[in-house]
Amino acid sequence: MFVVLVLLIVFVARSCQASQVRISQTRAIDIARQQVNFQPKQTQIRLLREGLNSHPFWAVSLSIPSGGGYRKLTVVRVDANTGTVAGVDDQRPTGSTTTTP
Repeated sequence: MFVVLVLLIVFVARSCQASQVRISQTRAIDIARQQVNFQPKQTQIRLLREGLNSHPFWAVSLSIPSGGGYRKLTVVRVDANTGTVAGVDDQRPTGSTTTTP
């Protein structure tokens, strides 16, 4: 019984450590800016928790607005625990009235 209790405590402790936010918003933005090849005019950041263990990620949106949309928009997911880049999503420009024949 004691061994089971110790194992349970170790498991809970590791789970809690993995769900901590160790990377600040400022650091997450710096990490995200290194992933794009443009100078963003606007930056938005939000904390998301994903999965059964509620793992924290920073979702950093970097953009250059244009009219009613964006000329450039990239969303970078940064692991809020380790600082590693979990994904980079380049969005298509919006607000454009150009059509292709």
